[in-house]
Order: sequence, then C-alpha cells, then structure tokens
Amino acid sequence: MIILGIETSCDETAAALVAETGDAARPWRLLSSVVASQVDIHREWGGVVPELSARQHIRDICGVVERALEEGSSSFDAVAVTAGPGLVGSLLVGISFAKSLAWSRSVPLVSVHHLAGHIESLVLEHGELDLPAIVLVVSGGHTSLYRIQQPGAYELLGRTRDDAAGEAYDKVAKLLGLGYPGGPIIDRLAAMGDDRAVPFPKPRLTHADRNAPALPGRRDFSFSGLKTSVLRHVATRRESLDLGQGDPLPDQEIKNICASFQRVVVETLIDRLFDAARWYGARSIGIAGGVSANSRLREDARDRAAVREYRLYVPSLALSTDNAAMIAAAGVRRYRAGQLASWDLNAEASMRL
Repeated sequence: MIILGIETSCDETAAALVAETGDAARPWRLLSSVVASQVDIHREWGGVVPELSARQHIRDICGVVERALEEGSSSFDAVAVTAGPGLVGSLLVGISFAKSLAWSRSVPLVSVHHLAGHIESLVLEHGELDLPAIVLVVSGGHTSLYRIQQPGAYELLGRTRDDAAGEAYDKVAKLLGLGYPGGPIIDRLAAMGDDRAVPFPKPRLTHADRNAPALPGRRDFSFSGLKTSVLRHVATRRESLDLGQGDPLPDQEIKNICASFQRVVVETLIDRLFDAARWYGARSIGIAGGVSANSRLREDARDRAAVREYRLYVPSLALSTDNAAMIAAAGVRRYRAGQLASWDLNAEASMRL
C-alpha cells in the first residue's frame, strides 16, 4: 500500500508518499518528499509567529501536495496527517486539507502524533529497530525519552520540564545577536570556539515534578537554568568590557560561549539517553528530531555508543527536521494496527504520545 503524509505542525508545509516493501526488516520505502520551509518569513521576527505560519500553510499546501504526487505516485491508499502537538492554527490547515482529500478520494484518514513521526523516521531510514530501544526525540519544541519494546508502542521515560533543547538554542542565539534559527548558527560557531572557556553548569534536577508520573529510572530534562547562566555571563562580560547598548561581544568570545553552551547541552542529552539505556537494558538507542542534525550531538553519540556497544540510529539530515515522510511512515504503522481516524478529527496542540 501507499500512504500520503501531510505535515503542518509548525513552520514547514510538507507532503510525502511512503510505500510498503513487503520486507519485514525494512518495511517502508520513500517515494517522494516535498518540504516548503518558512524560515525566511519568521527570521525577521526571531522566531515562529503562529498567525503567519498558518497563513503560509494555506498558500503552500496545494502546491506541495501536488508536487509530492507528481514525483511519487498519483494514487494512494490512505492519507496520514499530523494532528498534534503543534501550533493549532497550523495543524488545522493540514487536517482540513487531509480530510477533504481523503473524503474526495474515498480513502481512510489516519491521525499521527508528531513525535511518533520522528521516532518512525528512524525505521524509514534504517529499517526496524533492534528492540528494546531507547529513543531521544529532541527538537525546538520537544525533548523527550521513549522506550520502545515493540514496534509502534512508545513509553515515555522523561521529558523537559521547561525549555526544549532546540528552544534553548534559539534563545541563546537571540541573546548573542546571532539570528534565527539558532541551532545551526551555534553549531557552526561552536566548532571554532573553546568548549571549556566558560564553566556553564550542567542542569541538575533536585525536586519532583508533580505533573510527571513517578516512574523508576525516570530521566527528565531542564534547560532554563542553563539559559539563565548564559544570560548572566553575557551581562557580566558586557559590563566588564563597558560595551554600549547594541555592541556585540568580541567574535572569539561569542564562539567560546557557543562552544561551552553546546558542550553542556549535548552532554546532558547523551548522559540521560545512555543512563536510560543502561537502566532499562536497551539493545539499541536512537536520536530523532531537528536537534539530531547537530554535528556534536551526532559525533559524541557515535563515540559513546561505540564504547558501550549499542547500535545507534540517527536519521539523515533530510529526515531530522520536520517532514511528511515520517508522518506517512507512522501512518502506515497505525493503518496496519487498525487505528483509523474519524471525520471529526481535530487538532490537539498539546497531544500526548
């Protein structure tokens, strides 16, 4: 079967076609994938503006879907769409379009959780995971750990209590006057800096989260304190250098801050990931989501996985950021499990996985 995936959860309008292969080890094959990014639109504002995002999805979605069908296949057996989490106005554009298209073609509609899509991008890229696996989903809006003991079943082990890792990158980049999106910029500058120049503290959680279940071995994240440490350091340095309003710090100092900040973020993510893998007896680990494109995260994860003899799954750069191929793949999984959506499907901005 062939499934059309549609993704509009934030600021990318995407459509893709994924086909089943009949191979149990590598169950899916990507036929086409089209992504229309809104980065240039939101860069002016230093972050995603929900109203602008929704309006741009309306402008782009017809052309994006048409191109995906032209490059892949004009026929499909179901439509899978991101129903949450995300920006509600953006989600509604994709859901409304998917409903209309599925109804007009008399094919089933499948609701997909955005993070399930990121997890299934690993299967689309590498084939079925070596289970049990621990997967870190890390992006601008999410930082979560999941245990997977059987295909399509995701157990939450930990999540961020405040800022997501990608969100912290964007806020630190804005603080340093580096522009948006912050992740790729900080990653590039960090390669030219001293990652021990600034002793930023590693986040340490010392109190219980009343909103989180009391699970043994739970591994939560927090990045707001690290962001505040960067803010205070920058303020102190600006004062000691007697800089005027709007004057930037010296270039090398900015690179050192980027490198030091990135080292702490990456070490925190990898420590939690491998601690969870050890605690739960995982056979493999995965990293998915937009921040999985970070060069240091990939390199350090490979090094530690090699030492601890875990198989590591990381998606290609094209499947790291938001895309519809992962939504179509997760849609195949849900379709085969009989989990179809009804025509009253609605957007859920805070949908739980």
